[in-house]
Amino acid sequence: MAIYLHAFGFGLVTASILALASVGLTLQFGVTNYINFAHGELLTFGAYFAWLANAHYGWNIWLALLVGALLTGIVGVLLNLVILAPFVKRGFPVLFMLVVTFGLSLILSNVILAIWGADFRQYHVAPDTQHSIGPFLFTGEQLVIIAIAVVAMVGIHILLTYTKIGKAMRAMSDNPTLAKNCGIDTERVTNFTWLLSGFLAGLAGVVLALNISSFQPAFGGDFLFVIFAAVILGGIGKPYGAMAGALVIGVVTEVAAIPLSSDFKNDAAFAILVLVLLLRPQGIFASEGKA
Repeated sequence: MAIYLHAFGFGLVTASILALASVGLTLQFGVTNYINFAHGELLTFGAYFAWLANAHYGWNIWLALLVGALLTGIVGVLLNLVILAPFVKRGFPVLFMLVVTFGLSLILSNVILAIWGADFRQYHVAPDTQHSIGPFLFTGEQLVIIAIAVVAMVGIHILLTYTKIGKAMRAMSDNPTLAKNCGIDTERVTNFTWLLSGFLAGLAGVVLALNISSFQPAFGGDFLFVIFAAVILGGIGKPYGAMAGALVIGVVTEVAAIPLSSDFKNDAAFAILVLVLLLRPQGIFASEGKA
């Protein structure tokens, strides 16, 4: 029984990382109405930006995390302004945008490989110790990862509920044409959404790299499937659904690693994804608006 409780604790850490990544992706979809297949590469950019700040310039890992997330947010805005927005303004259909973002994913993955090479990288961090909290065991870094995710999710709730730009994001998610006719600056809101989505992806990339100890250029893209599973489970475009989906997928994958082995734990996420698509393709938060 103890091993399952420990796995549940590890699942909370995975869910925290997954929540950061999946909420960023679902917010972007809610405003733009197309999925960004290059989201995994944004995680990778965040990890490498933080690695440069930490390993090359000697910055504290948590300061490097913030820098990596901010730079990734800027990369997200630039990708939208330079590559994606021109296609949207020309009125290309959603299916075409999916192909564009898929192609962008391939380009970015090769750019990352060309810049940083194929070697595995590690952050320069002090040796960590484990802490026993009830039946769970966490390292200090894992506790910080959970805290970062909780603060970020509360911040997203406050943003969407109480701020003007958050309400504008929700309005655009429901009806972009009506939002524009009501005087909302949709271009500014879209750019802010890309900044926020990239920032959350950068955070997720750094804490994922911390949690698995080392990383390489493909690690963000490899995690994208699990992100999609959480987003679809919660309902595409629904941030609160993405939070719930991340919790379910994170815990299930880690607990499933006990009977299945860690090599096959993501198969549990695939099984959940297939069941959701077959039985409730709109997701578990279908009654809500997209944002």
